Amino acid sequence: MSLRARIFRRERIDRYLETDKHFAKTMSAVDLISLGIGAVIGTGIFILPGTVAATKAGPGIILSFIVAAVVCSTAAMCYAEFASAIPVAGSAYSYGNLVYGEIVGWVLGWALILEYVLAVAAVSSAWGAYFKSFMSGFGVPIPAAIVGGLDPAHGQYGNWFAIIIVVLISLMLARGMRTSVRLNNIIVFVKIAIILLFIVVGAFYVKPTNWHPFTPYGVHGVFAGASAVFFAYLGFDAVSSSAAEVKNPKRNMPIGIIGTLIITTILYVGVSIVLTGMMSYKDLNVADPVSFALQFVHQNWIAGIISLGAMAGMFTMMVTMIYSSSRLIYSIGRDGLLPKFLGKLDGQGLPRNALVTITIVISIMGGFVPLDQLTNLVNIGTLIAFLFVSFGIIPLRHNKEIKNHQGFEVPFYPVLPIVSGLLCIFMLTQLQAETWIASLIWFAFGLILYFTYGMKHSRLNDPNEIEQD
Repeated sequence: MSLRARIFRRERIDRYLETDKHFAKTMSAVDLISLGIGAVIGTGIFILPGTVAATKAGPGIILSFIVAAVVCSTAAMCYAEFASAIPVAGSAYSYGNLVYGEIVGWVLGWALILEYVLAVAAVSSAWGAYFKSFMSGFGVPIPAAIVGGLDPAHGQYGNWFAIIIVVLISLMLARGMRTSVRLNNIIVFVKIAIILLFIVVGAFYVKPTNWHPFTPYGVHGVFAGASAVFFAYLGFDAVSSSAAEVKNPKRNMPIGIIGTLIITTILYVGVSIVLTGMMSYKDLNVADPVSFALQFVHQNWIAGIISLGAMAGMFTMMVTMIYSSSRLIYSIGRDGLLPKFLGKLDGQGLPRNALVTITIVISIMGGFVPLDQLTNLVNIGTLIAFLFVSFGIIPLRHNKEIKNHQGFEVPFYPVLPIVSGLLCIFMLTQLQAETWIASLIWFAFGLILYFTYGMKHSRLNDPNEIEQD
């Protein structure tokens, strides 16, 4: 078999379904939406509407969020069709293996590892710093030595609270998805309640004159704002990694993915409307614009509650991403491209080995590695996955082996998937050169790993596993 034929071998859907049937199917559409909101709505909802309004869009930030949501919705519908047609663990990694071939699946998996690990590590580090600030408000000092980076020369010995929160979330997930989802749903509910509290209270202090001019930077500013806030929506794709654990995935997966996007858009737009109405957009270019606006109208007690909302936002984001990354690592191990012990399920139907491994990696990075210059790589990893999933709808529809009877299908096929892919390419061109250089190094390392280990240990080396054309 030629090298080209080997690296473009495709997995079989029936084999994936057979392997993943051992997962416990406990999740509903509401659980999926909760996971999605947990991933998408983080601290950004308390920051981006203000800073982007001040620097790029003015009150037109309201339209910017709507435009960004429309752009994201094209990729969301593509994910929804894949999740409906292929209800297996692994998200874009598994989709790539099935419709493109093993090498593309590996690249997508490697991109998602980059997204999930860096995202959680960065947020866990921020959570540790935020927790220190929060406790100091109650007169409980926490030494900077255990909440900073690893810099012994300056008395800093890692962010141990970042490590603790990641370990606690992983222990929660290890107890099973029924318990984890229930707790996650409660915290997401609290987070939404805090956001709605700001919207309701802030509405009483809205002055319509603050919305004039509505687009001080013109239409260009609205689109520049949309480009800036586009990345605030990333995370809904993590919902698709749970497909193997969902009841009635053909119905619930599309509801979970698209429902997440609709609800998060309403929340982002609601905060933007109230925030830019409470005070002039020119004054919102601060680190904490929502708290700043509340203090401006002498509602300091709600400003304090907002800090709880921010911590809840970071917590639920980490829950979704750690959960999704463990299922991703399980999927790659299941296929032999990473050590096969990672692809094992325990007696409860949980990928415990994958969860422990990803917890160790994220804890080390969040606790000891400076991530300030690497977080932009989260965006490139996500957009590459979006790109291949969008264009992948075309080979998916032509794959006679994969049936999607009565499942969700992207409307306006093939125009909308192509438009989605082109929009992803456009967003990729907006990333900085430094981000591209760092990502190329990451993907080069990934390809070396694939050709030296993955290709040799792939379960497709078994002739019975190779797709039958």
